[in-house]
Amino acid sequence: MKRIIRTSKQKIIRTLRVKNQNITGTLAHLISAASEAGADIGTIKTVYLGELYNIRDITVVANDKDHLKEIISRVRNVPGVTLKQIIDDVLEKHVGGKIKTAATYPVTSIDDLRKVYTPGVAEVCALIKRKPAQAFHYTSIQRNVALITNGSRVLGLGNLGPVASMPVMEGKAALFSQLTGMNMFPVLIDTRDPKEFVETVMKIHHGFGAIQLEDIESPANFEIEDELIKRLNKPVMHDDQHGTAVVTLAATINACRLVKKDLKQLKLGQLGLGAAGQAIALLLKAYTGNTVLGFDINEPACEFYKKRGGKTASVEEIMKTCDLVVMTTGRKNLIKPDMIKKGQVILALSNPYPEITISDALKAGAAFAFDGTRVNNLLGYPGIFKGSLIAQAKKITPEMMIAAAEAIAETAPGREPLPNALDPTVHDRVAQAVSKAAMDCQVAQVIPDSEEFQNRNAVDELNDEDDDDDFDDDNDDDDLD
Repeated sequence: MKRIIRTSKQKIIRTLRVKNQNITGTLAHLISAASEAGADIGTIKTVYLGELYNIRDITVVANDKDHLKEIISRVRNVPGVTLKQIIDDVLEKHVGGKIKTAATYPVTSIDDLRKVYTPGVAEVCALIKRKPAQAFHYTSIQRNVALITNGSRVLGLGNLGPVASMPVMEGKAALFSQLTGMNMFPVLIDTRDPKEFVETVMKIHHGFGAIQLEDIESPANFEIEDELIKRLNKPVMHDDQHGTAVVTLAATINACRLVKKDLKQLKLGQLGLGAAGQAIALLLKAYTGNTVLGFDINEPACEFYKKRGGKTASVEEIMKTCDLVVMTTGRKNLIKPDMIKKGQVILALSNPYPEITISDALKAGAAFAFDGTRVNNLLGYPGIFKGSLIAQAKKITPEMMIAAAEAIAETAPGREPLPNALDPTVHDRVAQAVSKAAMDCQVAQVIPDSEEFQNRNAVDELNDEDDDDDFDDDNDDDDLD
């Protein structure tokens, strides 16, 4: 789950393999004991059923190591229950990494080899040399996203450096591939110098149709993204900013729908002006046309927000005057119940501890309250990049991000503010909306699904009258090795 705000603690997931007597109520007592210790109970899987005893794997989520010890102690004290094993499923799922590359076409014969490699590939290389744009049709570039980080701001762990950030990057890449059918490749850059970071990207970007920036500290992330957008004629997006903003906008759209309020008519507030908070506030402004009142304890963040067209105010003023408040401060219990205005819409998104709990906000009179456990960037970035690549967009615009947010909001079922992030239809809808928005705001370089785009083929391109200039008499197979 994508963290909106960085915190000093990470929750721990473990699977407890327990053997309990086959007596009615034993399992219930076991679950109750773990729950009373504050465990978040996940999957319960039966491993063995017998006449005298049963064995089950029970997944629990603890706040930290001390909390896990308390849960284990409670479980061990349940009569008729034996704790057989504590399994770290997280580490097991990371053994050998989480991603791999695979060939699009299997090579099973010499004929296949001649077509996908030498000598046949020489014709395609020559075509691309003469017409570089054809690389988007005859290579995987148009399906490749570079996921680039220096690991300077990873989840709740801070500056881990590039190598320790790789498990996060692999996870995002694996999910992107699963949900879009396209490719995402982690690229680890060992520098915290923004200029050196940018120059490195400029040297390696040619093999990718788009660039996703990830887990980069502020304010370097702003400088890096702005410079790459300026210099590259392809989609660039810092997910911690804009991916978060897109999903948050979707949540606010549906929150207002559920309580029958017009988001564009509300006075809006944003507590926390870090990378995510700045992007959320600016996207809300782009969507509604209204300036969002912002607050951050860090004065430079406030000044930066004002330079980008925002206005700032105190926490008290925002809570007293705003109809909808988004919170990304990372400060547990920042908002007291008596600060909630009746009828307010509250999105307290800091993980794992929100600024105010959903129950406290609702009891205090909020019309709607939502926390960060469901605001997952996974709802945004796969479809945003897929749609951008399909349209070969020159950049990702606010209009494209708004289209993505609206598509996410529209796919939420019933009274849910957001849909299931693992539903592939959500990402298809987002991709379609983004590609259409790219065309509408004239940053698309192709028309997706048009007859012209679909019917391009190698025979037509290779039979152009000036193709002979692409080949030299001494162009032998060794040049391709």
